[in-house]
Amino acid sequence: MPDPVRVLVVGLGTMGRSHASAYHRNPGFEIVGLMSRSILSSAIPEELQGYPLFEDFDVAIAKTRPDAVSINSWPNTHADYAIRAMEAGAHVFMEKPIATTLADAERVVATARATNRKLVLGYILRVHPSWIKFIELGRTLGKPLVMRLNLNQQSNGPAWTWHKNLMDSLLPIVDCGVHYVDVMCQLTGARPVRVHGIGAALWADAARPNYGHLHVTFDDGSVGWYEAGWGPMMSEVAYFVKDVIGPKGAVSIVPAAPGDRTDDVSASADIDRHTKTDRIQFHSAEVGPDKNFTTADTFFSTEDEPDHQDLCDREQALFLKAIREDIDLEPSMQAAIDSLRIVLAAEQSMAKGRVIELD
Repeated sequence: MPDPVRVLVVGLGTMGRSHASAYHRNPGFEIVGLMSRSILSSAIPEELQGYPLFEDFDVAIAKTRPDAVSINSWPNTHADYAIRAMEAGAHVFMEKPIATTLADAERVVATARATNRKLVLGYILRVHPSWIKFIELGRTLGKPLVMRLNLNQQSNGPAWTWHKNLMDSLLPIVDCGVHYVDVMCQLTGARPVRVHGIGAALWADAARPNYGHLHVTFDDGSVGWYEAGWGPMMSEVAYFVKDVIGPKGAVSIVPAAPGDRTDDVSASADIDRHTKTDRIQFHSAEVGPDKNFTTADTFFSTEDEPDHQDLCDREQALFLKAIREDIDLEPSMQAAIDSLRIVLAAEQSMAKGRVIELD
């Protein structure tokens, strides 16, 4: 039995706690420390109590000498922490996005290559069996594809502060957008060539546009749009749209009813609902001589799909496998850069008021 991978967990917010729980319960890992800049004044989940606590990244690295570092802090710290961790000899798991600028993203990947360290990105939909099935079915629809995806979140309770703080680092279409444009890139297998972004500032308490919409065109003629908004004013009527249309039909993720607002968080801001698929609907465009459809729509049940914590467990199992089996992560690292390029081009388009042509 190989020795466990000694991991330092950086950031103990929503995602950090989930990943730390995965390490805590996986015998392939040993947590050697928990680090955040305010951890000594923060409540530590019961299962994570007893681990060494640090508020300084460099001190944590020097004292724990980890084999791996798990980075789950604010997005504007990702690149710096990742580079310093890999230069110290550690493998890195990093929550998305890989960075807040394209130049920093490329520096992170270059460092992983130069140090021969594993870099696994937290693209949670890549380990989700239902989303894997959704992409598999979407690839059977022919070309070009039309892809429609969104994730609007109504901010209340803890989500009010969480969303407002996130906007100090990234706009909504950038933060969550990397997941969904990555899905578009997997569906098409084509090169993005043109991006257009629009946005609006609806939230007086936020200094930046809290709503955005991007359009992306691929070199195979496929097109996609992604919409994201955060704030207490956001509608929950159409917060969940996930479908792809091609010449041969359509595939859609059909959500359950969004449910009622609770005292803690609105349904659209419930992190478990962000990956939940409920069921997949496959529609064939084939018609007979009478122009009626030849087959009824097919539904794939996803009642036994993993919840958010299960997905985090799967991501860390992948991280462990990559380290122990020396898996080539070049495709996934490049995909992280590619998806970031699209969403940052949308942000640039919003600021400049014009379409951005990609190199």
